Amino acid sequence: MHIETSARSDTGLRRDHNEDAFEIADGQDTVQFGTLLIVCDGMGGHAAGEVASELAVNTIMDTYYHTVEGAREDALCRAFEEANRRVYAEGRGVMGTTGVAALLYQARLYVANVGDSRAYHIRGARITQITRDHSLVADQIAAGIITAEQARTLNYRNVITRALGHQGDVQVDVFSVPIQDDDIILLASDGLTGLVRDDEILQIIAQGSLDDASDALVNRANECGGTDNITVALARVSGIPVDTNAEVPLVAPTLPLPPVTRRATPLGTPVVARSAGSRRTAMALAAALIIGLILVGALVWWQPATLPPLTPQTPTPGVIGG
Repeated sequence: MHIETSARSDTGLRRDHNEDAFEIADGQDTVQFGTLLIVCDGMGGHAAGEVASELAVNTIMDTYYHTVEGAREDALCRAFEEANRRVYAEGRGVMGTTGVAALLYQARLYVANVGDSRAYHIRGARITQITRDHSLVADQIAAGIITAEQARTLNYRNVITRALGHQGDVQVDVFSVPIQDDDIILLASDGLTGLVRDDEILQIIAQGSLDDASDALVNRANECGGTDNITVALARVSGIPVDTNAEVPLVAPTLPLPPVTRRATPLGTPVVARSAGSRRTAMALAAALIIGLILVGALVWWQPATLPPLTPQTPTPGVIGG
Protein backbone atom coordinates (compact mmCIF):
# COMPACT_ATOMS: atom_id res chain seq x y z
CA MET A 1 0.00 0.00 0.00
CA HIS A 2 1.39 3.39 -1.02
CA ILE A 3 0.57 6.50 1.01
CA GLU A 4 1.10 10.07 -0.20
CA THR A 5 0.98 12.75 2.51
CA SER A 6 1.05 16.51 2.96
CA ALA A 7 0.58 18.88 5.91
CA ARG A 8 0.54 22.59 6.71
CA SER A 9 0.21 24.67 9.88
CA ASP A 10 -0.39 28.41 10.09
CA THR A 11 -0.77 30.90 12.94
CA GLY A 12 -3.79 32.52 11.29
CA LEU A 13 -4.59 36.22 11.26
CA ARG A 14 -5.71 36.85 14.85
CA ARG A 15 -3.18 34.95 16.99
CA ASP A 16 0.42 35.93 17.73
CA HIS A 17 1.67 32.35 18.14
CA ASN A 18 0.79 28.85 16.97
CA GLU A 19 -0.41 26.34 19.59
CA ASP A 20 -1.11 23.61 16.98
CA ALA A 21 1.29 20.74 16.33
CA PHE A 22 1.34 17.88 13.83
CA GLU A 23 3.50 14.99 12.73
CA ILE A 24 3.44 12.33 10.00
CA ALA A 25 5.38 9.12 10.54
CA ASP A 26 7.92 7.88 8.03
CA GLY A 27 10.75 5.35 8.00
CA GLN A 28 10.99 1.61 8.44
CA ASP A 29 8.53 1.40 11.33
CA THR A 30 5.66 2.35 9.03
CA VAL A 31 6.19 -0.81 6.97
CA GLN A 32 5.44 -3.03 9.96
CA PHE A 33 3.09 -0.90 12.02
CA GLY A 34 1.41 1.41 9.50
CA THR A 35 1.55 5.14 8.81
CA LEU A 36 0.39 7.46 11.60
CA LEU A 37 -0.71 11.08 11.17
CA ILE A 38 -1.41 13.30 14.21
CA VAL A 39 -2.84 16.81 14.73
CA CYS A 40 -3.10 18.47 18.15
CA ASP A 41 -4.50 21.88 19.10
CA GLY A 42 -3.07 23.13 22.40
CA MET A 43 -4.79 25.20 25.09
CA GLY A 44 -3.60 27.06 28.13
CA GLY A 45 -2.28 30.37 26.90
CA HIS A 46 1.05 31.41 25.47
CA ALA A 47 3.72 28.68 25.77
CA ALA A 48 1.49 26.28 27.73
CA GLY A 49 -0.64 25.37 24.71
CA GLU A 50 2.43 24.95 22.55
CA VAL A 51 4.03 22.69 25.14
CA ALA A 52 0.88 20.58 25.51
CA SER A 53 0.34 20.00 21.79
CA GLU A 54 4.00 19.26 21.06
CA LEU A 55 4.28 16.92 24.04
CA ALA A 56 1.10 15.09 23.03
CA VAL A 57 2.20 14.65 19.40
CA ASN A 58 5.63 13.33 20.40
CA THR A 59 4.19 11.01 23.06
CA ILE A 60 1.52 9.53 20.79
CA MET A 61 4.03 8.92 18.01
CA ASP A 62 6.69 7.46 20.30
CA THR A 63 4.34 5.30 22.35
CA TYR A 64 2.51 3.87 19.35
CA TYR A 65 5.63 2.72 17.50
CA HIS A 66 7.19 1.33 20.68
CA THR A 67 4.08 -0.74 21.43
CA VAL A 68 4.98 -3.76 19.33
CA GLU A 69 2.49 -6.27 20.74
CA GLY A 70 -1.30 -6.39 20.56
CA ALA A 71 -3.85 -5.02 18.14
CA ARG A 72 -2.88 -1.77 16.45
CA GLU A 73 -6.07 -0.02 17.51
CA ASP A 74 -5.31 -0.86 21.14
CA ALA A 75 -1.76 0.44 20.73
CA LEU A 76 -3.18 3.70 19.34
CA CYS A 77 -5.57 4.05 22.26
CA ARG A 78 -2.79 3.39 24.76
CA ALA A 79 -0.68 6.05 23.04
CA PHE A 80 -3.42 8.63 23.66
CA GLU A 81 -3.73 7.54 27.28
CA GLU A 82 0.01 7.94 27.76
CA ALA A 83 -0.10 11.39 26.14
CA ASN A 84 -2.86 12.38 28.54
CA ARG A 85 -0.78 11.16 31.49
CA ARG A 86 2.32 13.09 30.43
CA VAL A 87 0.51 16.35 29.61
CA TYR A 88 -1.37 16.17 32.92
CA ALA A 89 1.86 15.49 34.81
CA GLU A 90 3.49 18.47 33.09
CA GLY A 91 0.67 20.96 33.61
CA ARG A 92 -1.49 19.52 36.42
CA GLY A 93 -4.65 20.43 34.53
CA VAL A 94 -3.59 23.98 33.69
CA MET A 95 -2.79 23.14 30.07
CA GLY A 96 -4.30 20.69 27.64
CA THR A 97 -4.69 19.80 24.00
CA THR A 98 -7.05 18.19 21.58
CA GLY A 99 -5.74 15.19 19.69
CA VAL A 100 -6.75 13.38 16.52
CA ALA A 101 -4.74 10.65 14.82
CA ALA A 102 -5.20 8.56 11.69
CA LEU A 103 -3.47 5.20 11.34
CA LEU A 104 -3.34 3.60 7.88
CA TYR A 105 -2.63 -0.08 8.43
CA GLN A 106 -3.40 -3.16 6.30
CA ALA A 107 -6.14 -1.62 4.14
CA ARG A 108 -7.91 -0.08 7.13
CA LEU A 109 -8.05 3.35 8.67
CA TYR A 110 -8.04 3.63 12.45
CA VAL A 111 -8.89 7.02 13.95
CA ALA A 112 -8.54 8.11 17.58
CA ASN A 113 -9.67 11.46 18.93
CA VAL A 114 -10.10 13.54 22.06
CA GLY A 115 -11.50 17.06 21.70
CA ASP A 116 -12.78 18.84 18.60
CA SER A 117 -9.97 18.41 16.07
CA ARG A 118 -11.49 16.32 13.30
CA ALA A 119 -10.82 13.44 10.93
CA TYR A 120 -12.55 13.17 7.53
CA HIS A 121 -12.69 10.35 5.01
CA ILE A 122 -13.03 11.42 1.38
CA ARG A 123 -14.05 8.97 -1.33
CA GLY A 124 -14.85 10.36 -4.77
CA ALA A 125 -17.42 13.13 -4.40
CA ARG A 126 -18.27 12.34 -0.80
CA ILE A 127 -16.74 13.66 2.42
CA THR A 128 -17.60 11.99 5.74
CA GLN A 129 -16.66 13.26 9.18
CA ILE A 130 -15.40 10.24 11.11
CA THR A 131 -14.87 11.81 14.53
CA ARG A 132 -17.40 13.49 16.78
CA ASP A 133 -16.53 16.78 18.41
CA HIS A 134 -16.20 16.61 22.18
CA SER A 135 -17.61 20.09 22.62
CA LEU A 136 -20.51 21.90 24.25
CA VAL A 137 -22.14 22.87 20.95
CA ALA A 138 -21.80 19.33 19.58
CA ASP A 139 -23.67 18.02 22.62
CA GLN A 140 -26.37 20.65 22.09
CA ILE A 141 -26.70 19.73 18.41
CA ALA A 142 -27.01 16.05 19.31
CA ALA A 143 -29.72 16.91 21.85
CA GLY A 144 -31.64 18.97 19.29
CA ILE A 145 -31.22 22.21 21.23
CA ILE A 146 -29.49 24.03 18.37
CA THR A 147 -28.75 23.35 14.71
CA ALA A 148 -25.32 22.89 13.14
CA GLU A 149 -25.83 26.18 11.30
CA GLN A 150 -26.60 28.04 14.54
CA ALA A 151 -23.53 26.52 16.18
CA ARG A 152 -21.21 28.18 13.67
CA THR A 153 -21.98 31.65 15.07
CA LEU A 154 -22.07 30.96 18.82
CA ASN A 155 -19.39 32.64 20.89
CA TYR A 156 -18.87 29.48 22.98
CA ARG A 157 -18.42 27.12 20.02
CA ASN A 158 -14.78 26.50 21.04
CA VAL A 159 -15.66 25.22 24.51
CA ILE A 160 -14.65 21.55 24.57
CA THR A 161 -15.78 18.85 26.98
CA ARG A 162 -12.79 16.52 26.68
CA ALA A 163 -9.06 17.14 26.26
CA LEU A 164 -5.69 15.50 26.76
CA GLY A 165 -4.08 16.68 30.00
CA HIS A 166 -7.02 18.30 31.79
CA GLN A 167 -7.61 15.29 34.07
CA GLY A 168 -5.67 12.26 35.16
CA ASP A 169 -7.97 9.94 33.17
CA VAL A 170 -9.23 10.35 29.63
CA GLN A 171 -11.80 8.71 27.37
CA VAL A 172 -10.59 8.04 23.83
CA ASP A 173 -12.90 7.42 20.87
CA VAL A 174 -11.50 4.91 18.36
CA PHE A 175 -13.01 4.24 14.92
CA SER A 176 -12.22 1.70 12.22
CA VAL A 177 -12.95 2.28 8.52
CA PRO A 178 -12.13 0.12 5.46
CA ILE A 179 -10.21 2.06 2.81
CA GLN A 180 -9.85 1.81 -0.96
CA ASP A 181 -7.53 3.11 -3.65
CA ASP A 182 -7.66 6.90 -4.01
CA ASP A 183 -9.32 7.45 -0.63
CA ILE A 184 -8.13 10.64 1.07
CA ILE A 185 -7.86 11.20 4.81
CA LEU A 186 -7.95 14.72 6.28
CA LEU A 187 -7.03 15.69 9.83
CA ALA A 188 -7.68 19.30 10.84
CA SER A 189 -7.81 21.58 13.83
CA ASP A 190 -10.92 23.73 14.32
CA GLY A 191 -9.08 26.69 12.81
CA LEU A 192 -10.08 25.14 9.49
CA THR A 193 -13.34 23.33 10.24
CA GLY A 194 -14.79 26.22 12.24
CA LEU A 195 -14.55 28.52 9.22
CA VAL A 196 -14.67 26.40 6.06
CA ARG A 197 -17.67 24.18 5.35
CA ASP A 198 -17.31 20.51 4.55
CA ASP A 199 -18.55 20.86 0.97
CA GLU A 200 -15.99 23.58 0.30
CA ILE A 201 -13.23 21.47 1.86
CA LEU A 202 -14.17 18.65 -0.52
CA GLN A 203 -14.15 20.99 -3.51
CA ILE A 204 -10.70 22.37 -2.63
CA ILE A 205 -9.15 18.93 -2.16
CA ALA A 206 -10.53 17.70 -5.47
CA GLN A 207 -8.84 20.45 -7.46
CA GLY A 208 -5.19 19.37 -7.39
CA SER A 209 -2.33 17.65 -5.58
CA LEU A 210 -2.26 17.16 -1.83
CA ASP A 211 0.36 19.89 -1.46
CA ASP A 212 -1.84 22.29 -3.41
CA ALA A 213 -4.83 21.27 -1.29
CA SER A 214 -2.94 21.85 1.97
CA ASP A 215 -1.97 25.36 0.90
CA ALA A 216 -5.44 26.14 -0.43
CA LEU A 217 -7.21 24.96 2.73
CA VAL A 218 -5.02 27.14 4.96
CA ASN A 219 -5.43 30.11 2.61
CA ARG A 220 -9.20 29.66 2.53
CA ALA A 221 -9.43 29.59 6.34
CA ASN A 222 -7.47 32.85 6.45
CA GLU A 223 -9.75 34.36 3.80
CA CYS A 224 -12.68 33.47 6.08
CA GLY A 225 -11.13 35.42 8.96
CA GLY A 226 -8.21 33.32 10.19
CA THR A 227 -9.50 33.59 13.75
CA ASP A 228 -7.48 30.63 15.05
CA ASN A 229 -4.40 28.56 14.31
CA ILE A 230 -4.94 26.37 11.24
CA THR A 231 -3.47 22.90 10.77
CA VAL A 232 -4.25 20.29 8.13
CA ALA A 233 -2.73 16.87 7.39
CA LEU A 234 -3.70 14.90 4.29
CA ALA A 235 -3.05 11.34 3.12
CA ARG A 236 -4.03 9.58 -0.12
CA VAL A 237 -3.82 5.78 -0.36
CA SER A 238 -3.16 3.63 -3.42
CA GLY A 239 -1.89 0.17 -4.25
CA ILE A 240 -4.27 -1.64 -1.93
CA PRO A 241 -4.42 -5.38 -2.82
CA VAL A 242 -7.40 -6.27 -4.99
CA ASP A 243 -8.85 -8.80 -2.54
CA THR A 244 -9.20 -6.09 0.14
CA ASN A 245 -10.45 -3.39 -2.21
CA ALA A 246 -14.14 -4.33 -2.33
CA GLU A 247 -16.61 -1.48 -2.35
CA VAL A 248 -17.78 -0.73 1.19
CA PRO A 249 -20.31 2.10 1.65
CA LEU A 250 -19.63 4.74 4.28
CA VAL A 251 -22.20 5.54 6.93
CA ALA A 252 -22.29 8.91 8.65
CA PRO A 253 -21.54 8.66 12.38
CA THR A 254 -24.50 8.51 14.77
CA LEU A 255 -24.63 8.92 18.53
CA PRO A 256 -23.51 5.70 20.21
CA LEU A 257 -24.94 3.76 23.11
CA PRO A 258 -22.65 3.80 26.16
CA PRO A 259 -19.65 1.68 25.12
CA VAL A 260 -18.16 -0.97 27.39
CA THR A 261 -14.85 -1.82 25.71
CA ARG A 262 -12.15 -0.03 23.79
CA ARG A 263 -11.80 -2.31 20.76
CA ALA A 264 -12.01 -0.49 17.44
CA THR A 265 -15.41 -0.90 15.82
CA PRO A 266 -16.97 0.06 12.48
CA LEU A 267 -17.47 3.72 11.57
CA GLY A 268 -20.20 5.31 13.64
CA THR A 269 -19.62 3.22 16.78
CA PRO A 270 -16.81 4.82 18.82
CA VAL A 271 -15.16 2.92 21.61
CA VAL A 272 -14.42 4.72 24.86
CA ALA A 273 -11.60 3.53 27.08
CA ARG A 274 -13.10 3.16 30.52
CA SER A 275 -11.01 4.75 33.25
CA ALA A 276 -10.77 4.09 36.96
CA GLY A 277 -12.64 7.34 37.54
CA SER A 278 -15.56 6.24 35.36
CA ARG A 279 -15.72 2.88 37.15
CA ARG A 280 -15.89 4.66 40.51
CA THR A 281 -18.66 6.89 39.15
CA ALA A 282 -20.61 3.88 37.93
CA MET A 283 -20.29 2.16 41.30
CA ALA A 284 -21.49 5.27 43.12
CA LEU A 285 -24.51 5.57 40.82
CA ALA A 286 -25.36 1.90 41.34
CA ALA A 287 -25.19 2.30 45.12
CA ALA A 288 -27.42 5.39 44.95
CA LEU A 289 -29.92 3.49 42.80
CA ILE A 290 -30.08 0.60 45.30
CA ILE A 291 -30.61 2.99 48.23
CA GLY A 292 -33.34 4.78 46.26
CA LEU A 293 -35.14 1.51 45.53
CA ILE A 294 -35.02 0.55 49.22
CA LEU A 295 -36.54 3.91 50.24
CA VAL A 296 -39.27 3.65 47.61
CA GLY A 297 -40.09 0.11 48.78
CA ALA A 298 -40.33 1.29 52.37
CA LEU A 299 -42.72 4.10 51.43
CA VAL A 300 -44.94 1.76 49.45
CA TRP A 301 -45.04 -0.77 52.35
CA TRP A 302 -45.88 1.89 54.94
CA GLN A 303 -49.44 3.09 54.29
CA PRO A 304 -51.58 4.83 57.01
CA ALA A 305 -54.59 2.67 57.97
CA THR A 306 -56.87 5.64 58.76
CA LEU A 307 -57.22 7.00 55.22
CA PRO A 308 -60.84 6.79 53.95
CA PRO A 309 -61.48 4.80 50.79
CA LEU A 310 -61.45 6.74 47.55
CA THR A 311 -64.82 7.44 45.92
CA PRO A 312 -64.91 6.70 42.16
CA GLN A 313 -65.34 9.84 40.07
CA THR A 314 -67.32 10.09 36.86
CA PRO A 315 -65.20 11.79 34.23
CA THR A 316 -66.52 14.96 32.63
CA PRO A 317 -66.64 14.85 28.80
CA GLY A 318 -64.15 17.12 27.14
CA VAL A 319 -62.47 17.87 23.81
CA ILE A 320 -58.90 16.68 23.13
CA GLY A 321 -56.75 19.06 21.17
CA GLY A 322 -59.32 21.85 21.21
